[in-house]
Amino acid sequence: MARALKAVADPTRLQMLSMLLAAPDGEACVCDLTAPLEQQQPTISYHLKVLADAGLVTKQKRGTWIWYSVHRDHEALLNLLVLERA
Repeated sequence: MARALKAVADPTRLQMLSMLLAAPDGEACVCDLTAPLEQQQPTISYHLKVLADAGLVTKQKRGTWIWYSVHRDHEALLNLLVLERA
């Protein structure tokens, strides 16, 4: 629980979760997040790794790309956090 709370305490990661929840297919790759977040690929990848290590996002490799989505078990809670922030 502490790891998950620490992960969402970062504004960039909270924004990433918001973007993943709002994504048309509920998923995004690093390339979808770099421009909107105005961050470089290594930074985005690091933040996604933190979220994945905390169990908040899942990843699926397709070819050379990794697609990230909010873990189903945490979707309702993260929706509440994102909505409270708006």
